[in-house]
Amino acid sequence: MSERVHNRLAVIRAERSVSRKQLAEAVGAHYQTIGHIERGQYNPSLDLALRIAEYFELPVEVLFALRPFRPLSDELYGPGKADGNDSEHDSADRGAR
Repeated sequence: MSERVHNRLAVIRAERSVSRKQLAEAVGAHYQTIGHIERGQYNPSLDLALRIAEYFELPVEVLFALRPFRPLSDELYGPGKADGNDSEHDSADRGAR
């Protein structure tokens, strides 16, 4: 059973300004392995996933999941609100015109 493990590794790395090489050195992996994980070409071992989570001081389930992640903007702001499409404000604006 070879199910794909989805991840947010590239997003978290970018937010924290951590290169693949820096992360790889910190967790004892090759930098190309980090790239393969980010692209979904390689599922990390449990040990490696836990080391990566520990490095970022995040729960492993924030970084890795068996189901695709919802966009972070949906989780933070709700669907359609991150791009300014807030229907409550749109209808209020239309009434004021």
